[in-house]
Amino acid sequence: MQSICVFCGASAGHNPVYRDAAANLGKLIAAQGLELVWGGGHVGLMGVVADSVVASGGHVWGVIPRFMVARELAYPLDPAHPGATEILLVDDMHTRKAAMAARADAFIALPGGFGTMDELFEILTWAQLELHDKPIGLLNINGFFDPLMAMVAHMQAEGFVKPHHADLIKHASTAESLLRTLETHIQSRASPHSQENA
Repeated sequence: MQSICVFCGASAGHNPVYRDAAANLGKLIAAQGLELVWGGGHVGLMGVVADSVVASGGHVWGVIPRFMVARELAYPLDPAHPGATEILLVDDMHTRKAAMAARADAFIALPGGFGTMDELFEILTWAQLELHDKPIGLLNINGFFDPLMAMVAHMQAEGFVKPHHADLIKHASTAESLLRTLETHIQSRASPHSQENA
């Protein structure tokens, strides 16, 4: 695992525990030598994660549509940290999500709103359709995703989601545990047979 895409809110939420967890995740990403792939914004939890990675000596790679730059939502390039931040400008949200997915080796969703859920469920749908086999995790801070996991269980019980598709969603309450789970998934993808034919 060399890069990890983080989906999260353009708001920081009401509870400071979300901001603290986002900052901790950023420190861990940098400490493990991973590149952060994210939506390129400087507001909310998006900005907290990116700030934390850069401040900890890591590298961030963002993708943001041009109309968001016009709203001054793009992460600023900091002369004090040359080369730490790369921002790709694209024309629309669809291109943004595709670019983020292509760059990342794994995905983590932090608390967020409609945009975060859109990104999470699109990447889950792509995994369901076997368009990728990259791990997808929820950082379940303060039980934020408990209602979502209950809804997934309900969809499965009602016959709309298959059990092995529900299992695509990894989740943990700490960033340390979630990163270990995602790394284990990536390592397990390479079977001895595939390694022999490599």
